[in-house]
Parts: sequence; structure tokens; C-alpha cells
Amino acid sequence: PATPSPKPGRDETLVKALVRAHRWRRRIESEQAKSITDLAEQERVTDAYVCRLLPLTCLAPDIVEAILDGRQPRWLRLAEVLGNGPLDWNVQRSVWGFA
Repeated sequence: PATPSPKPGRDETLVKALVRAHRWRRRIESEQAKSITDLAEQERVTDAYVCRLLPLTCLAPDIVEAILDGRQPRWLRLAEVLGNGPLDWNVQRSVWGFA
């Protein structure tokens, strides 16, 4: 009999980036950081890095939940969701294999 394939498991790099992005967004919204540059200085990272991670806060809630639970597609890594990903949640689901 065929054995079921194992679940992909949590991608701790992706989870850490999601958590960091949401924490940073809260700091900006609460004005603990006055700007992206201010936040980057406080975190000792580059402005570019902050700008690459912050869009993770725009992922569909079910995608975030799947990633936190380790149910994301096996091939999905941080590099795939960074950058110019779609903002539309339905397009995100389709492009990243959550449809």
C-alpha cells in the first residue's frame, strides 16, 4: 500500500518573516516608529529589507493561517512571497497554490 506523503511542515523562515512584518506594522501604526527609515534604524536592518517584508501583512488571512500551521504548498518559500506579489487575496490563493 502507498504511504501518504508527509505534510510540508512549518517553514520557520517564512513564519519568522510573517511575525516580524506584523510586529513592524503594529509599531508603525502605533507610531513607535515614525517611518520605515526610523523602523529600519531601530531594528538595525536596511530600509529595503523592511519594504520587502511589510507586504507580508497583506496576505489573505487563510494563507497566513496555513503558513503558521505548516499547510503551505511544499515549494512555497519566503522568496516566492516577497517583492511584487499580488494584493488581491483570490489572486494570491491562485498564484501560490492555495486555491
